[in-house]
Amino acid sequence: MSDTIHEFTTTIPHWQPRVKPIKLDEATPEQLDALKVTPSNTKVSDYVLVLANDVETLKVRTPLFNAIMYNRGGMSRAEREIGATAASVVNRCVYCAAVHASRYNQLAKDEEVMKRIFAKGEDADLDPRQSAILRFATRLSKAPSEASESDMQALREAGLNDEEILDLILSASLFGWANRLMHTLGDPVAKQD
Repeated sequence: MSDTIHEFTTTIPHWQPRVKPIKLDEATPEQLDALKVTPSNTKVSDYVLVLANDVETLKVRTPLFNAIMYNRGGMSRAEREIGATAASVVNRCVYCAAVHASRYNQLAKDEEVMKRIFAKGEDADLDPRQSAILRFATRLSKAPSEASESDMQALREAGLNDEEILDLILSASLFGWANRLMHTLGDPVAKQD
């Protein structure tokens, strides 16, 4: 058995499920239908195969995830990844933090922002817009009541419009749920060569 990774990293670990994933060659027609809406056409992850144990939930989870994280307009994809990473750091979901920090690095072509977030959390030294996004998403993830009107005003002063603010709330809130699923359904472990 592999050791669970506890430190934040931008290297995506392997996710080892605690709940048995379905086997594709034994999947029911309903499970196969639900799996058609997964983001990847080349490989179905163990995580999605675990979620396929509950077909009705998977059928709505994946389109909701894709609509929040990949829709056009509003906040940029990279900034949504800051919101997702902030929530994942608060919730100590090492796997989600690695995936979304890595995506941010790819989209922004910058590794410094995530290094700073992993080192200092909410106090990371970022540009004013990134700082406002990180601070709001962190507070929302700690407790929704901590994301105050002054935090919302800071987002506006940093240049975010209402559509972008809603995208941030949606992405950080989505990871309140996603982190709890990933964190309890499996463990991040080192990839085996």
